[in-house]
Amino acid sequence: MEAKGASGGHRMAVRRDQGGPPGSGGLVGREEELSEARRLLGRTRLLTLTGVAGVGKSRLALGVADLVRGDFPDGVWPAELAALADPGLLPQAVASALGLRDLAARPVVELLGDHLSGKRALLVLDNCEHLVEPCAVLADRLLRRAPRLCVLTTSREPLRVHGEAVLWVPSLGVPEPHRRHSPEELARYPAVRLFVARAARASPRFALGPHNGDTVALLCGRLDGLPLAIELAAVGLRTLALEQVLDRLDRCLEPAGEEGAGTRSRHETLRAAVDWSFELCSPGERTLWARVSVFAGDFDLRAAEEVCSGEGVGREDVLDLVAGLVDKSVLVREERDGRVRYRLLETIRKYGRERLAGSGRVAVWRRRHRDWCRALVREAEEEWLTPRQEEWLTRLRAEIANVRAALEFCRAEPGEARAGLEVAASLWPHWICGGSLGEGRHWLGQALRLAPEDGVARGKALWVDAWLAALQGDTASALPRLDECRELALRIRHEPTVVRATQHRGALALYEGDFPRAIRLVEQALAGHRAAGDRNGVMTALYQLTTACALYGDPRASAYGEECLALCEAAGAQWARSYALWALGLHTWRRGDRRRATALVRDALRTRWAVRDGWGTALCLEVLAWTAAFGGRPAYGARLLGSADAMWSATGASPAGFRHLAAVHDEVAARLRAELGTRAYAVAYRAGARLTADEATAAALHDPVPAPGRRAASAGA
Repeated sequence: MEAKGASGGHRMAVRRDQGGPPGSGGLVGREEELSEARRLLGRTRLLTLTGVAGVGKSRLALGVADLVRGDFPDGVWPAELAALADPGLLPQAVASALGLRDLAARPVVELLGDHLSGKRALLVLDNCEHLVEPCAVLADRLLRRAPRLCVLTTSREPLRVHGEAVLWVPSLGVPEPHRRHSPEELARYPAVRLFVARAARASPRFALGPHNGDTVALLCGRLDGLPLAIELAAVGLRTLALEQVLDRLDRCLEPAGEEGAGTRSRHETLRAAVDWSFELCSPGERTLWARVSVFAGDFDLRAAEEVCSGEGVGREDVLDLVAGLVDKSVLVREERDGRVRYRLLETIRKYGRERLAGSGRVAVWRRRHRDWCRALVREAEEEWLTPRQEEWLTRLRAEIANVRAALEFCRAEPGEARAGLEVAASLWPHWICGGSLGEGRHWLGQALRLAPEDGVARGKALWVDAWLAALQGDTASALPRLDECRELALRIRHEPTVVRATQHRGALALYEGDFPRAIRLVEQALAGHRAAGDRNGVMTALYQLTTACALYGDPRASAYGEECLALCEAAGAQWARSYALWALGLHTWRRGDRRRATALVRDALRTRWAVRDGWGTALCLEVLAWTAAFGGRPAYGARLLGSADAMWSATGASPAGFRHLAAVHDEVAARLRAELGTRAYAVAYRAGARLTADEATAAALHDPVPAPGRRAASAGA
């Protein structure tokens, strides 16, 4: 089953516009490289596109992926790695690109291997040069585990993995120097075609002709046919004549001049082109260029206003400065789901960071960026139980590269570890609901080691880390964290932290199947949350109590579940409401009302799949399989159980890791096997397991419920 990511379909969408900004996906003059890459991918399982910065490796990879997508029925999966600084998070970044959730305690690389093991798919690892060794190790492990997988990487150097094929991406062909060419002859050179296409976008009246052909040829030669340099130069035609563009570029390329042109490296050529773009900018645009280099991945206008204003740049000026940088192709504008975001190509971002470093202010603006991230995650936490819940899930996913950069700053910068502790702990809605338990534990573990001082922030980080560990089924790690959390809370006399430690002790008991202890501890915590007015705490405690009471056969499950549902509905929190519905559905099924249980869980499923909550979807499919199994529909139940198990596998989790679910899961599987017979059960189960997540969800939501007359016996308490 495909665990479809938050962004939608599992195939890579490649834009074909020939006149887009740098990085937009337009390809000019790469027919030979496209053909050779396709040939190589037919003969090797690992292909690396290498070449200098600015030569268009990423764009070529997009073109190759588009060309060969028909050869990979299980999808083409791109993973953009330029913004990833921590090599330890490489498997998580790739899993996220594949739409997988990091929910298991086992290594994510094993989840990736299991998920890809039987698939004919293409994995694209873009911008590997700063992670060459980790990418080499990951690619090698995945290729060994998944015999039908192919991997396409872009890097300034090969990965040096056995069996790797390397395709050098050259600069675009340029006209021979010191020779006159007709416009028709010039148009045959890829570098000229690219310049003309970009120049026409910058200045709509521009056209190649006898009056400017020699100048265009000279300019393309000066820039060594480097696509990024050519695109940046073409932008100058918005304000300058072609001869002025060439003259100013020549100044940036000197003092070597004609004599040194042959010895000048392409890196120096690209640097000169970026220098020239910087000179084209106004002082305010130059300042903003340097400051936005602290962002990782992409960002929106509001973020730029909050982080980059001040010290000579008014907040009200940021919009015009951003627009100016977009016009000059320094910033790339992208629109997704009705939202506009901006990004810097990696070469241009590094240049901006160098300019910022030259001012001695890198730490100042990275701290501003960190403070913005901290405010963002705090606001998300404070507004979690509100109508903005799903909006915050989407927003936090969109900003995860920036949050990682902020956490990396806190890890590396002396004196900032405590702030990192606060950010990592407050981000629990994303770690849990976004399916990133392992990454959350990664950052929390680092921050707890670096900030050992007593305090409320450390207490919170301890119970959040324990919560994530418990959800992964890692009791051995969760218990020491909770012990330390409680001891710290008692030392500093902070009752809310004591309450959280108690609640998560109860949650551990729930996951281990000790329902009486779970109910007792979580009820204590519920009283504490009510006294403190902690709505998030009340909601989670009510959900846990509903689940524990339902599985234990305690009739209070109904009251707890109804209160939980009412709280979520009053708050307008749809994602939380789906969990209340699921717990109530579980209780209703245990009472024997299969029809109402099915309706409740289907209602929960609609929300969970809308926000791409793979774990929550697996829970819903699981209980729907139970209702079918005990409702006289064994074949349908077996298909749902197959779909549920496939979804569990895609998340890296399993009901076997939670005793409170494992017993019923095994009971249901045994019942279905007995009713259908081993062979028929296996056929139905495999049919469900083969469905994509979208197909399985649609089947679970739209399959008609039998008439009341077919209601079967109660599942029992």
